[in-house]
Amino acid sequence: MNKNTQNNELSLATQLIAGTKKHFATASSLAFAGATFTPAQIESSLQTIIDLLTAVNVSKAATRAKVAAWNTQAKSLLGQMAAFESFVKVTYGNSPDVLADFGLTPNKARTPLTVEKKAAAAAKREATRAARHTMGAQQKKAVKGTVTTIVTTPPPTAAPPVAPPKA
Repeated sequence: MNKNTQNNELSLATQLIAGTKKHFATASSLAFAGATFTPAQIESSLQTIIDLLTAVNVSKAATRAKVAAWNTQAKSLLGQMAAFESFVKVTYGNSPDVLADFGLTPNKARTPLTVEKKAAAAAKREATRAARHTMGAQQKKAVKGTVTTIVTTPPPTAAPPVAPPKA
């Protein structure tokens, strides 16, 4: 149910209660929807609708306020938590049992590359540099351009003013 529908239902229930009190105050029972109800029962069920929808709106407002508070504080709080996590890992990095007390796992040790993998990576790097024509800083310094001819174009000259024909 969207907000407009809820507001419409809330307003309608309030108006139905007012109408019931005004027009059916002296009635002993009303028969509709295959059942018989007293005006008090009708008012009670309509009031339940009002109470529930009001509680939903209050709850939504409280949730929006809490989400807004989270959004304003989350960045700094999560940053502090990440920094503390790093501190704990640096402090107790060699003690997996102590890290487990904090709910952390030790960092995996890096496995060294095999000779074959190192050779394959080097070949791949060289092939990429050749394909992209990339150069290092010293190689770039060695590149010099040459000028074969210089072409200059003269600036356009203004045309002399044309005299208007005499009549």
